[in-house]
Amino acid sequence: MTNLTNKKIVLGITGGIAAYKCAELVRRLKDAGCEVKVVMTESAKHFITPLTMQAVSGETVSDSLLDPSAEASMGHIEFAKWADLILVAPATCNIIAKMAAGIADDLLTTLLLATPAKVAVAPAMNQQMYAHAATQANLATLKARNVLIWGPGKGEQACGDIGAGRMLEPHELVALCTAKEQPQLLAGKTITITAGPTREPLDPVRFISNHSSGKMGYALAEAALQFGAKVNLISGPVTIKAPTGVNLINIESAEELLTESLTYAPQSDAFIGCAAVADYRAANIATQKMKKQGDELTLTLTKNPDVIAAIANLTQNRPYTVGFAAETQNVESYAKGKLQNKNLDMICANDVSKSGLGFNSDHNALTLYWHNEQLELPTTSKVEIARKVIEQLAKHL
Repeated sequence: MTNLTNKKIVLGITGGIAAYKCAELVRRLKDAGCEVKVVMTESAKHFITPLTMQAVSGETVSDSLLDPSAEASMGHIEFAKWADLILVAPATCNIIAKMAAGIADDLLTTLLLATPAKVAVAPAMNQQMYAHAATQANLATLKARNVLIWGPGKGEQACGDIGAGRMLEPHELVALCTAKEQPQLLAGKTITITAGPTREPLDPVRFISNHSSGKMGYALAEAALQFGAKVNLISGPVTIKAPTGVNLINIESAEELLTESLTYAPQSDAFIGCAAVADYRAANIATQKMKKQGDELTLTLTKNPDVIAAIANLTQNRPYTVGFAAETQNVESYAKGKLQNKNLDMICANDVSKSGLGFNSDHNALTLYWHNEQLELPTTSKVEIARKVIEQLAKHL
């Protein structure tokens, strides 16, 4: 069961090209356990049909304030009372202006005034329209009224412009819906998390690295956000997108990771070292591409800094420090040894020799160790594992 199970969401679709994303958004919300009803403006129907939205939601789509059959029972009032959340997506500059002015000239704007439910908008418009002073003033008005402003994202737009104004992706909006329902156990806390691999250069085109995908660290960052924390995510090179709302700091080498960790950890309540840090780096980095010379090549490596130990042994502003131990044998003994030797508060250990777990997998199983207790987290998705780790962290802060 997720924290969206049986939640009632009204999705208000307005007339923007991003309306095409709403079919997937409804599907993802229903997969998360929500009940979803759809309200469309007349303009929205030019971009996606009510029949499509009815098919994916399994509910009749409402689009008229003056529908005699619906209004016989005051349909807009029923909608307004039914919802736990009204999400307007895409939210054009027109609907945002109407909301700010309190205009109620169609079904969607009327129920937005009539509802006691939480309201969220996902802005979607041309970057110049979004930047306009009128739109920014209207968004500020809505924010002052406790309307949630989700987005917009940045990037290439349908018109060809590049900038802020893209509607957030369906999975991002579902994550924000989830976060809204999550107990804010870490409200007011700052968590710094490291994730992904490091790359240690050998020459301008080659490097030493490992198989870390960053999925576990990124899942931890998203879970911490959902629990209300401010999150710094220090990440090695990965191909996955960082959760919306984190402060992303990109690094490559272990030395860069140490520098950024020492910057952000003292400002944090907790530090989670989930990055797979290379133990060694080249003693000398070639300035030009190394050429083949015989059948063997000898490399001289030197030890990298121990990032997690450096944080755990800070003498001022030391955060609660959590390490990870990815092992292929003697998992418990190695993990307990790291917990003690590196002066950690908690360590998360997993056996990466098991098929389907650990590096590059979407699933994991962990054992959490403290100095006087331990907790088994059986195999499940990394998203769910991350949520359980963050729950345990919150209990110790």
